[in-house]
Amino acid sequence: VYKWDREYTTYDKASTGGIVRFGYPVFNDTKAYLSYTYDVADVDNIDDDAAKSIKELEGENITSSVTGTLRYDTRNRVFNPTEGMDHSITVEYAGLGGDIAFIKYTGDVGFYLPLPLGVTGFLHGRGGQVDDRPGEGILPDYERFYLGGMHSVRGFKYQDIHAWDEDGAEVGGEKFVQFNAELIFPLLKDAGVMGVVFYDTGNVFGTGEDYDLGNLRKSAGFGIRWYSPMGPIRLENGYILDPEEGEDQNGRWEFTMGTVF
Repeated sequence: VYKWDREYTTYDKASTGGIVRFGYPVFNDTKAYLSYTYDVADVDNIDDDAAKSIKELEGENITSSVTGTLRYDTRNRVFNPTEGMDHSITVEYAGLGGDIAFIKYTGDVGFYLPLPLGVTGFLHGRGGQVDDRPGEGILPDYERFYLGGMHSVRGFKYQDIHAWDEDGAEVGGEKFVQFNAELIFPLLKDAGVMGVVFYDTGNVFGTGEDYDLGNLRKSAGFGIRWYSPMGPIRLENGYILDPEEGEDQNGRWEFTMGTVF
């Protein structure tokens, strides 16, 4: 059960709801999960220059959805793994009552590779697509895809990689791809302090656009991670490798506590 208040780029959203999830081992290192979510979201404080589709969300929006996930996880440990794989496929169906209706597909793959001198290589990829269901409900902007920030393409601001609507306003995309490559190396091994260098790439694609792997934004950088008793603490600096007009070329530091990808 939760109550969340979130500030997005052009609006605020207060959500109250709950999730019930069941998990079951399928075979070996594979588990299946089924969850039900009921969410009441109140959207307000919308900017004047926000997209028309965002302004239409003002007020209360109810989501009733069911989600199925299949996950294969062979990592040797949850925090700071040094070998193994972590893959998942997720499908969410919204429209079991409420105002919101969509079908969302996401896939995630991760490979941890032990290298000499205690270094770990990490290769990660994500992709997804969300389809609206006209006549049955709306597809809200907060269920669309954005990239940018610590957990996607570092060096870009949160939601800085987005799509555009027919009026030229910033909106979330209906498709996305993301790839990350890291080298993680010990600095103070016994204390759980690690260094990291990374390369990120990805993009978001709007209505009517196809996936285009030749049109991805790129960044690279470095950072420090401490796998503390409270969980991973990260301080990382990303540089945009293909800056466009108005984007910061001097690097962007970010700090977070929580899981890594």
